[in-house]
This record gives sequence, C-alpha cells and structure tokens, in this order.
Amino acid sequence: MPDSAILLCLCTCPDAASAQRLAETLVGERLAACVNRVAGVLSTYRWQGEVSTDSEELLLIKTTAGRLDALKARLLELHPYELPELIALPVERGHAAYLAWVRANVAP
Repeated sequence: MPDSAILLCLCTCPDAASAQRLAETLVGERLAACVNRVAGVLSTYRWQGEVSTDSEELLLIKTTAGRLDALKARLLELHPYELPELIALPVERGHAAYLAWVRANVAP
C-alpha cells in the first residue's frame, strides 16, 4: 500500500474527555486530518473472561498509510485503555478533492 493511500481508522474511547483529547492531539500533530466523534456507542465485548457492555465514544480517524505507524504510537501512548482498539480500513474511493485535503493535512 502506498504511503499516500487514505485510511479510515476506528478507535473507541471510554468517555468524551479522552475522545476529545485524542482527537485534538492527533489532528494537532498532523497524524490525522480529521477525527469524527460518535457518542452513545454501546460496545459488547469479552475482556478477562467476562462479557461486558459499556457506553463508549467511537473515533473515525482519517489519515494516510504513511502516517499510520506514528498515529498508532501516539494513540497507544495517550489512550486510557490497556488494549485500545485501532482498526485501519483502506479507503478505496471517495471525493478526490477531499482525499487530497486529507493527504495535505497529514503531511509532516
């Protein structure tokens, strides 16, 4: 995958404060061009042998393949969870001008 390929990354946070802190840091440090916060997500998962359901905020993070490693390192450093979710999905199509904007806004 070329470094310029656009990725949509998913990450859940336990609360609005941690979600906002991560969003502002990732955009501020040019690791993401945009982060959308989706409040009110209910996540059901297995953790340490127990099934739990918790309210979370979902981050939709737009970045490039070339910035993913740095984004991951920063997210792992700041995230309050022991094992944060980070899933990167390739964006195969989209509005060309928007995709160019993402690339321009994560350029170091």
